[in-house]
Amino acid sequence: MSKNLKLKSARAAKDMSQKDIADAVGVTRQTINAIENGDYNPSVNLCIAICKVLGKTLNDIFWEDEIHE
Repeated sequence: MSKNLKLKSARAAKDMSQKDIADAVGVTRQTINAIENGDYNPSVNLCIAICKVLGKTLNDIFWEDEIHE
């Protein structure tokens, strides 16, 4: 899994910390950090919750432009 720079960028654009997002969706800051670092593959429900908080679509945050093999 690659780093999720789209999540990090969208979070920064909203001036939200990892903890702010985590608190809003009911997970730990470490979970958000792991998603951003590509170390954790979140559930669809968690992805949707994150997108709602950031005002983005699933494609905006979680769609990979290139397939990494």
